[in-house]
Amino acid sequence: MMADRSFVLKILIAACLLSAPAAVQAQTRAETLRQVTGNTINTLDPTMLGATREAFGVSVSIYDRLVAFDRKREGNVWVFDRARIRGELAESYEVSPDGLKITFKLRPAKWHDGTPVTAEDVKWSLDRAVSAKSLAAGQIGTGSLTMPEQFRVVDDRTVEVTLPKPDRLALANLATPLAPIINSKLARQHATAEDPWAQDWMKTNTAGSGAYTVEAFKPGEQIVLRRNENWTGGRDGKLPFFKRVIEQTIPEAATRANLIEKGDADIAIDLQASDVVSLQSGGKLRVDSTPQSNGFTMIVFNTQMPPFDNVKVRQAVAAALPYDGMFSAAIFKRGFPLFNAAWTQPPSGNFPQPMPVTTDLAKAKQLLAEAGFASGFKTTFTINVGSASITEPMAALIKESLAKVGVEVEIQKLPDAQMSTNITEKKLPFFTESSNAWLPTTDYFFRNFFTANQRWNYSSWNDATVADLGAKARFELDAARYEDMSRQMIAEYVREMPLVLLWQANQEAVMALNLEGYTYWFHRQVDFRDLSRK
Repeated sequence: MMADRSFVLKILIAACLLSAPAAVQAQTRAETLRQVTGNTINTLDPTMLGATREAFGVSVSIYDRLVAFDRKREGNVWVFDRARIRGELAESYEVSPDGLKITFKLRPAKWHDGTPVTAEDVKWSLDRAVSAKSLAAGQIGTGSLTMPEQFRVVDDRTVEVTLPKPDRLALANLATPLAPIINSKLARQHATAEDPWAQDWMKTNTAGSGAYTVEAFKPGEQIVLRRNENWTGGRDGKLPFFKRVIEQTIPEAATRANLIEKGDADIAIDLQASDVVSLQSGGKLRVDSTPQSNGFTMIVFNTQMPPFDNVKVRQAVAAALPYDGMFSAAIFKRGFPLFNAAWTQPPSGNFPQPMPVTTDLAKAKQLLAEAGFASGFKTTFTINVGSASITEPMAALIKESLAKVGVEVEIQKLPDAQMSTNITEKKLPFFTESSNAWLPTTDYFFRNFFTANQRWNYSSWNDATVADLGAKARFELDAARYEDMSRQMIAEYVREMPLVLLWQANQEAVMALNLEGYTYWFHRQVDFRDLSRK
């Protein structure tokens, strides 16, 4: 299988280079970036319900946004800088003194079809983000961007955004992959009365102005990107180094590691921890290891589905989980644990932080008896095939440990896209997932992960106390009051246990020694525009 996959990737690369004259093929080969991933790009529209993380990542190179986060050095790695936001399609922006208006001046730019980007395109794109049934409305709504009336065209190169209250996350939301600026004239040509925002067409077609155009796309298999030679949205005004990018889905983690080791692929960010250790020790590859400071791995209970609608059942399962064993078996302890804390009251308002959960089978049995399940129950635990190297060891240990308290677990394995759809539709009773907060503040975490009927509320937990505190903290400017509200939300989470935080795994990018510029981004995907070859 390894040889077959390697051969396929080589054939793909060769096919992409056939049009190049022989004299420049070696140079073109050097200017082609090859990424292998265990998951899939299932759509070219990052706002589509069920879009995968890989779809978010590739969209950053296809579409520009008005603004983007900058990056900074931490030790020997690049990480995103949440405190600095720069213009992307916006040449400049200005926030009014009262915080209620943001004015964007657009730089001269062209769509991939050569037509100019206008303020009308920006207005249509933002209207689409708040109006269409998609992931975008839920995301940018966390920055008080909710209605088309908030977006106004001042002139052909100026757009105003107005806010009901000063919201520190309004500008930041416009820097996420869910706020792409779209060629409205092109998209509207493919809109219908039933699909006024051209969502069906944009799943497999693009209308962007970004650094790369799509040369070929096979959903769930691979994408080939070609550099946009007219792009001017880079930090320093320069084009990306790589003229072509190939991202291919290789489900088997061992095969991905083999391709990287042999030089048939340049970079992977989702290898097994054991493979990372082995490849790093070989000295022939580079590993940029960055703590996922804005993310976490979790065990999720569907709080609207029996028996997990019973808080004592959730607490019981939390007490029966084999934390230390999972941490060792799944990620070789390459991360920051979020369990085994000893506090009774939150020591700070920071989230996530280590929580007071630990393995206690006697406590689990007692809680199950109090919940009316003294004899236990049966349930399904779902894992993602794309991350099987991590989730399968976890699932096996969970099955074994819960059996000791009478809970019979059937392990269900789903492909990435199907898993994402089932999570969105709230169909899974008990599962593991990794996620992150693109705009990591405590109130943002709680408003996104623990309130309302939205994609990221994995547990479907709707707690009135948290909803009230989160809504108030969002606009609270006094640091002490904000800290107190944050502690209250964390304490309520611990009492109700809608999901269990496990750890913050390291993001480990394994790459060829001659690659440089890799950056850990809040969306946890590779930004092809950052990378170059020595």
